[in-house]
Amino acid sequence: MKRIVIKVGTNVITRDNGLLNRPVMRSIVQQIIALKKKKIEVVLVSSGAVAAGRARLQKTQGASMLKERQVLAATGQVKLIETYARLFQPAGLHCAQVLATKEDFRDRRHYLCMRNCFKTLLHDNIIPIVNENEVVAVYELMFTDNDELAGLTASMLNVDAVFILTSVDGLFNKHPDAEDAELIKEISANQKGFDKYALPATQGSLFGRGGMHTKCRVAQHLARQGIVTHIVNGKKDNIILEVIAGTPQGTVFKKEKKVSNIKKWIAHAKGKEKGVVSVNACAEDLLKANDKARSLLPVGITKVSGAFRKGDIIEIQGRQHKVIGYGIAQYDSESAIEKMGQKNQRPLIHYDYLFINV
Repeated sequence: MKRIVIKVGTNVITRDNGLLNRPVMRSIVQQIIALKKKKIEVVLVSSGAVAAGRARLQKTQGASMLKERQVLAATGQVKLIETYARLFQPAGLHCAQVLATKEDFRDRRHYLCMRNCFKTLLHDNIIPIVNENEVVAVYELMFTDNDELAGLTASMLNVDAVFILTSVDGLFNKHPDAEDAELIKEISANQKGFDKYALPATQGSLFGRGGMHTKCRVAQHLARQGIVTHIVNGKKDNIILEVIAGTPQGTVFKKEKKVSNIKKWIAHAKGKEKGVVSVNACAEDLLKANDKARSLLPVGITKVSGAFRKGDIIEIQGRQHKVIGYGIAQYDSESAIEKMGQKNQRPLIHYDYLFINV
């Protein structure tokens, strides 16, 4: 491995009272230092700002939930980064704060600019510490949680692996507290049915807003892009180093073959689309098949909605209006309507610019 993303959940690095758990943070930092000695570049996506802020401040009287969260994030982020900086200092390593919103990933030009910043930080041996910018984010632009942010960052930087650190050992076939619960050790990129075991955010989680369901969704999405993803217990000492050394831990989502950088960007295109095309059942089945590469041809399109131009992102819907993928249009919506249902026409989306959610 040459480059990895480590995502740390709120419940991993905070105590029940909201205070930062320095021993756990120190353990994670020590692992990153060891990885750096192995010439592995590390990007750390860390939650915990809101929890750290809650531990420092009393509840803001009369403030809405969003306003209170903004205040807690703004004050807690200072404490969070300060703690990481002090833990890295003895090793002579510097860290940098990177705050992002979903909007930052939507514009291709902005996306590339942000990627260049990350690459420069890594080149200069600086550890980027990424978190959602909850001070400026509004509900419709907020990430599901930092698992989603970690997935976007991993795709953007073409990493070799992602480690999602949580407070349990991985995905179980029952509630982790059940006596007969068994750990699911491996999940393939296209495996179905496992999500019934993945729980949403638990009500016992005081400060985080994600859950195992989001972690698994992000992990499988990354696996389809050729990025192996491990969900492991972040409170265990040296858990990341053990996995890299070849010792199986937690739940691993096995990767498919690598896909291009542009496809990785398209894979996270939800919210960027300028139009929608619906396809018939035959076209849907062909696009989902893994036997060979296929483009989206007009003959399989049954409906075109919205006004888009060449180069715009468009959403692809299959049976029952379910989203099956995204792609970059090769011509505008007017031309798409003219060619709809016709054979021997140029693809609306070429395979090189198409990502299908299998």
